[in-house]
Amino acid sequence: MDPGLQVILILKALLEVAGVAFLGQGVLWLLAGAGRDKNLVYQLFRIVTSPVRRLARAITPRVVLDQHIWLVALLLLLVAWLVVTVFKASTCVQLGYPQLAVPGC
Repeated sequence: MDPGLQVILILKALLEVAGVAFLGQGVLWLLAGAGRDKNLVYQLFRIVTSPVRRLARAITPRVVLDQHIWLVALLLLLVAWLVVTVFKASTCVQLGYPQLAVPGC
């Protein structure tokens, strides 16, 4: 397997794990109510999504309230996933995907 494609696939998988963690955290936020901070799974999702939230806080101006950082982080994650998906498609085409069986494409 091409090393560049392998890096892209790993990055895409990490972004997808973070996205699913955001989704799970949102569902638990709705279901658990006020006691969600005591929920072990909710805390696990917060740990998984914290690097993305910290990055979102670092790149947004202080005008953005802390309660809205999750939305910025989710949009940042979505944009990063789209960019990596485009790079994956481009790499697969460069490796001759439609004509050749390229692993990972």
